[in-house]
Amino acid sequence: MSTTTSTSSLLQQAAQSILSGATKSTLDVNSLVSALVTAKTAAQAQTIATQQSSDNTTLSAIGQMKSALTALQNSLKGLSDGSIFSQLGATMSGTGITATTSTGVSAGSYSVSVQQIATANQISSGAYASNATLGTGTVTIGVGTGSMTVNVDSTNNTLAGLAAAINASTSNPGVSASVVTAANGQHLVLTSTQTGAANTVSISAGAGVDTGLNTASFAQVTTGQDAKLTISGNAVTSASNTVTGALSGVTLSLTSASVGTTQTLSVATDTTAISNAVQGFANAYNAWISTEKSLSSYDSSTTSAGPLLGDAMLNTAVNGIASIMASGISVGGTTYSLAQIGMNLNNDGTVTFDSSQLQSTMASSPTMVQNVFNGTNGIGEQLNAFIDSYTKSSIGQIDQRSASLNSDLTSLTQQQSTLAAYQQTLTDQYNAQFTALNDLMSQMQSNTTYLNQLFGGNGSAGTLNKSA
Repeated sequence: MSTTTSTSSLLQQAAQSILSGATKSTLDVNSLVSALVTAKTAAQAQTIATQQSSDNTTLSAIGQMKSALTALQNSLKGLSDGSIFSQLGATMSGTGITATTSTGVSAGSYSVSVQQIATANQISSGAYASNATLGTGTVTIGVGTGSMTVNVDSTNNTLAGLAAAINASTSNPGVSASVVTAANGQHLVLTSTQTGAANTVSISAGAGVDTGLNTASFAQVTTGQDAKLTISGNAVTSASNTVTGALSGVTLSLTSASVGTTQTLSVATDTTAISNAVQGFANAYNAWISTEKSLSSYDSSTTSAGPLLGDAMLNTAVNGIASIMASGISVGGTTYSLAQIGMNLNNDGTVTFDSSQLQSTMASSPTMVQNVFNGTNGIGEQLNAFIDSYTKSSIGQIDQRSASLNSDLTSLTQQQSTLAAYQQTLTDQYNAQFTALNDLMSQMQSNTTYLNQLFGGNGSAGTLNKSA
């Protein structure tokens, strides 16, 4: 109705322009044609634009839905198949030793005594005057079985220059050099970058270089030594304070605080990892609740709605996940719930996780936690399978719907192109018609002027109207 009214109004304007043109006015063809084309196609253009906006909004919304579901699904790794319950962790009874586990570790308890930790060899030269020159030639620096040669010339024959050359060398075997300015002068300090008795530092001055740059002239600041410890009475040495290979699947990291102590290393089910996994699951679940509430929200005061309010796919997902979370898990005739392991459902749909309750349950009844997350019908397994039907690539409900929306957007783009071509056709037609009309009106105006001159000249030269 509005388009018909607008078109009628424009035609009235055109008629008025024609009348005006007959009285020496010029018809505005471009503006008139543009207005007519817009009136003819505006409704269809608006329909296409509205549908594009709707499709894009829905695409964005289901993208958020998939992201939240994927995060929830990822949080179930290790819980859905129960593999995390076979994961072993290591703890020490004292301080100064950190134990970590890897593949091949076995449960057990071990006594660890540390006699000494590994240290890096460090040597210091005799005192030199500030900026004293060291001659020219070569200096050989060694550590362990490696060595390098530094050329000493007028550009670097000071302690600072030599230290810089050592540190910058691409063939450096593992030595750091520095200059310490003390009360009695400057000293060149060389330190092995690796700990261990085998990594001793040496220096040798070639011909023409100050003889003080020989190992014999350097003082031993720190002797390089291996770490020494016993594991369940068995002697172990290590060039590094990170002890690997002594106990299968266990790495021990030693600090000076461990020297002289005897501690117990316990390798058992990693309760901390389990607690962190359950906490991560609770966080991801709450994030999902927040996302779905936002997508399906409605504000009565502003009458604004979320993009998926009333959406069947979202509602089915919400109800399905809520049902799994609220239902108990039956194992061997006994029913278990999330509440028994410290996950309590709140009235707003979120969960609250009590890690202390989980730790208590694992201590008193470790199989209870495993039953809740068993790999057959556990909550994690059920959620993983359910969410997979939505998030699976290509064949999941979300990807299929996204494909349908993208197909619709492609069709709408084609419709826009077709409409644009139609608009151009209309523009060309109207331009041709109104340009011809404008030309005709101009010709009529010329004829009118001629006739006025011919019959209305009142005695002027060439007129037929001669007064008496």
